[in-house]
Amino acid sequence: MTFHVFDVDYTLIKKSSSLYFLLEVLGEKLVRFEQVRGLLVDWLRYRLGRPNMDFIEEAIARLAGLDQGALEAAAKQCFETRIKKNIYVDACSLVRAAQDRGEPVVFASSTLKTILDPVEAFFGVQGSVSSELAFADGKTTGRLVRRSLFGGGKKAAVDALLERAGVPWQDVAFYSDSYTDLPLLEAAGRPVAVNPDRFLRRIASRRGWETLRFTRTLGAGR
Repeated sequence: MTFHVFDVDYTLIKKSSSLYFLLEVLGEKLVRFEQVRGLLVDWLRYRLGRPNMDFIEEAIARLAGLDQGALEAAAKQCFETRIKKNIYVDACSLVRAAQDRGEPVVFASSTLKTILDPVEAFFGVQGSVSSELAFADGKTTGRLVRRSLFGGGKKAAVDALLERAGVPWQDVAFYSDSYTDLPLLEAAGRPVAVNPDRFLRRIASRRGWETLRFTRTLGAGR
């Protein structure tokens, strides 16, 4: 039986779930642009293949004192108005088909758990791994519960998940668009490059990995 692990941003959905959420909280004035403008530089570094591996921790440090309930409400609203319509039809079909066969499906994402929770609920998925905000007295502390799931942090989190489930990497199908997920793709018995970035596209071609192209989203044509 195959254990399916899906990256989320640009794999399951068209763009970054964090970007969709950022637009939501900026629009609701829960966050000021001055608090997150450094993310523009981090995004550029990522696109150039020189990512700041601590960018999530650095961004969260500037977001202490935000109300937990307001963030969770914004995440639900963001999913309904921004994320759901941008889920890839073919990705949705892959998830549903695996579930129909009785095969486990989880998500592994560097995005925040607050953002991912509505996505999990939509797909009926449980047990995913993601970066998680730390809260105290209903407010963000400016820290994460543990290391972010960007780069090596994601590999470590999925290692722990598979160990708890008693699943070897050889039974895993891992789907991702990004070169930063190369350690997981290399470990998986079935590595799948989905809409790969230019770095991953070259690697996947050289190694003969399965490559999928998704274009149509659930909201297309509406």
